[in-house]
Order: sequence, then structure tokens, then C-alpha cells
Amino acid sequence: MAMPASLTHFCRLAGRTVSSLPVKHTRQIILPARRWYMTRSTGNNLQFRLDERTAHSSLDLFKKDTGVIYRMLGLDPSHVQDNPERFRDWAVVFGDEKITGGRHYWEVTVKKSHEFRLGVAEALMSREDCVGTNGSSWVFGYAQRKWFAMTGNKMVPVTLVGKPDRVGVLLDYEAGLLGLVDIQKPKVIHTVKARFRGPLCPAFGLWDGELLTHSGLEEPEGLK
Repeated sequence: MAMPASLTHFCRLAGRTVSSLPVKHTRQIILPARRWYMTRSTGNNLQFRLDERTAHSSLDLFKKDTGVIYRMLGLDPSHVQDNPERFRDWAVVFGDEKITGGRHYWEVTVKKSHEFRLGVAEALMSREDCVGTNGSSWVFGYAQRKWFAMTGNKMVPVTLVGKPDRVGVLLDYEAGLLGLVDIQKPKVIHTVKARFRGPLCPAFGLWDGELLTHSGLEEPEGLK
């Protein structure tokens, strides 16, 4: 695994590109008790849908909330239900399942997207941040025709992988591992080591095209 390196990176804010995002102390979101309607998963075969209540106004969900599409104009934020779970500045959406343990595997189909992120984040992560820019989220991203792993506002290049139409994500909560999987081989291409301390949600960032999630899958044999 490559050593973490601080690289110039970007994330889009309200349709603009931010080329330098300083590390800052941010507060965690305080969610009302009703948020805990979501089930928690400690076993395997995680199954989830995308949570509309977290989705930025530029993101539309489809196919029974298993897919997300980015729209350049999006909805007028004033027309979107105001709640503390929603990302207001970043084109991010969470899955509706909280993960508190176990080993889980899901896949993502990428359609016409050249800039996206996928991974996991703490359920109570600040909605003022983009996934990957803080210590509460761990993602694999694709931008400028290159893959990278990202957490804590630091990026590590992920090599030996092109732009597949479909990739896998492997999470081992107790081992503190998040892996990007080449589903054709199948093989773990890159892993991120972390110390997970609370409930996690599948997390996605999208700035063009579509992502379609596939959950409830058996982990391919041979993955480590």
C-alpha cells in the first residue's frame, strides 16, 4: 500500500471547482432521534438503498433508490425538504444502512461519469464536508482519468486500474479495512487502513453521469 501523500485535489462546491481545501475542525452533525429508523448491520450480505434525505439537491435517485444521477442545474435548494441529514454544499448521498460490524461487499456500476467517489463515512459525519476531506470518511475516487484513495483531505494514487464500468467495495469493519475490488479477476486493487469507531454508511459523491449500486451480494471467493 502506498504511503499517504498530501496532493493538490479538488471537490466541487455549488458548481465551482475548489482547488485547495484547507483542513479544518468541523462539528459533527447532530441528528434527531428519528434518524435511527435505519437498521444496523453487523453480519454479511449488506443490503441498502440510497437515502434521499441525505442527497444534495443536484442528485436525483432512481431505480427504487439504488441509483443516483447528477443534474447540472439540480433542484432549487428552497424546494428540497430542509433537514439536518442533507448535504447542502456537496454532491453527496449516503446509503440508508448503518454498519456497526462485520465484513461486507457491494458493487457499483459507473455510467458516463468522469468524476465520482465511493466508500464509507461515519453516519454522523458533518454535512458541511465532502466525503474524503475529513477523518470521518474513507473513499476511492476517480477524476482526470485517474483513481485515488482519500481520507483526511489526503490523496494516494491508485495505479494499475483503468476506468471499469463496474467495481466492487469490500469493507471489513473489525479489521479496519476498505478495499477497491476489480470484479473481473476478482482481486483487491487497493486497501485503506482505518480505525472505525462508530456506525458507518455507504457513501457516494458524484459530479457527472450516474452510479448504480448493487448490494446484498456474496463476497467473491479469494478476496483477502
